[in-house]
Amino acid sequence: MEATRSVNLRSAGTYVALILAAICTVFPFLLMVVVSLKPRGIGNIFQMLNLDGISLASYDKILGSADVWTWTFNSLVYSVVSVVLVLLFSSMAGYAFAKKRFPGKEAMFWTFLAMLMVPTQVTLIPLFILLSWFNGIDTYWGLIIPTVANAQSIFLMRQFIAGIPDELIEAARIDGAGEWRIFWQIILPQTGPIMATMGTFVFLWHWNDFLWPLLVAQSDATRTLTVGLASLQSEQVNTSEIMAGTTLSFVPTFIVFLLLQRFFVRSIMTSGLK
Repeated sequence: MEATRSVNLRSAGTYVALILAAICTVFPFLLMVVVSLKPRGIGNIFQMLNLDGISLASYDKILGSADVWTWTFNSLVYSVVSVVLVLLFSSMAGYAFAKKRFPGKEAMFWTFLAMLMVPTQVTLIPLFILLSWFNGIDTYWGLIIPTVANAQSIFLMRQFIAGIPDELIEAARIDGAGEWRIFWQIILPQTGPIMATMGTFVFLWHWNDFLWPLLVAQSDATRTLTVGLASLQSEQVNTSEIMAGTTLSFVPTFIVFLLLQRFFVRSIMTSGLK
């Protein structure tokens, strides 16, 4: 009886801790939405529950700005193109590291892994100098190309592809398939779960990226949404309008997560079975 009571108390303590953690996580987002709906602001934290003064005026003003739509388009180009290129090159590199034999493979693979230990801030100045030499500042390709070589994505692709049976590849070779056909028709269909998982992460990383677009995108024509919303603070824009823009910027990431959630869960379950 005492053992059962101890287990119940332990479970209750776990649930309480999880509920508190959930509240701490959701509260900033809730505050952001409330501020965006109250152009006059909130005097104190207790006025969040007061429904008086709620208005969509901030959303109307943000959506009526041409700059916001330009920034949103730039963020979509930056995120979507980066996802396609990262997944393409990471799957090719992962296949080579997992299933091919060539001189220097291990040294090259561990060199890629070593990139994970290098802080991104360390490489910003060299990348910026290289881009300035090639006139890549304030261009789309200057935003995208330096982020294509994703060491974490290559590592995860390699680990996933290594679990694909070699018998499938050998059977395809016996049937006369070349390397490209094996890659496109045998390997890629097997990597659907990990591709969806990495695609979700890469999209979120690029959509929410701030520091690199801040350095490279120096005009409104190429500025991303995160940098554009931050620039509004220097223009004495109402805080509720900035929060409205921030809330709207959350929508695409939420949609991507909803669309790819089942693939994300399937990838975790597959990894556990392996």
